[in-house]
Amino acid sequence: MTRVPDEALVLVPGGTLITETPEEGRALAIAIARNTVHTLQPELEVLQAGRPQYAGDAAKLIAAVQVVSLEFQTIAAANHYWR
Repeated sequence: MTRVPDEALVLVPGGTLITETPEEGRALAIAIARNTVHTLQPELEVLQAGRPQYAGDAAKLIAAVQVVSLEFQTIAAANHYWR
């Protein structure tokens, strides 16, 4: 099995939740969500095999969006909602 490289298993990319803009905050939220999935399941073949199961399932895609939204909420609070 091919594993996600260890350097890609960083839970908080850049080591901070502070971003200059909400757009950067949203990108960070997506990166954190992806990195969390990679940390929980580092085998690339397993990740790729599961993709068809959720890619066409609206409920599973909405669940993924909810995870990103929760991460973004945390980042927004850390940034004082970009003043």
